[in-house]
Amino acid sequence: MVTMSEFLAASERAEKRRREEQYIVKARFDAKLGRVILELGSGAWFAFRPEDAQGLGSATVTQLRHIAILPGDFAIDFPLLDVQFDVGALMHGRFGSKAWMAARLGAAGGSVKSKVKSAAARANGKLGGRPRKSVAVSA
Repeated sequence: MVTMSEFLAASERAEKRRREEQYIVKARFDAKLGRVILELGSGAWFAFRPEDAQGLGSATVTQLRHIAILPGDFAIDFPLLDVQFDVGALMHGRFGSKAWMAARLGAAGGSVKSKVKSAAARANGKLGGRPRKSVAVSA
């Protein structure tokens, strides 16, 4: 059971957080723009593409339009997808777990095409390409 002093302390912490951090006033998915749009308590807006967020990339418009602001107003929930995001994390560019973000970063880096990278690949190909992996044979 929560005591009155614990309840008051928690309420005070929540009010302090609302004064010091961004909180969500309104959340929606704009199908025309293809963006999730958050209106913040400061009057600012924050928007992102669903494909940039873990769990939203293959979502339908119907699934994306069902957005709820979680109690406390610091996070959103896509109940049809069971996906939640904290507004502070989103604003800091964290659109998923560390592993998911690292995989996206690696894929983006591997797909970069530049004159230098192409020249290095051609030079490597003239040398026979990557060495084959040797298979250890046990006796």
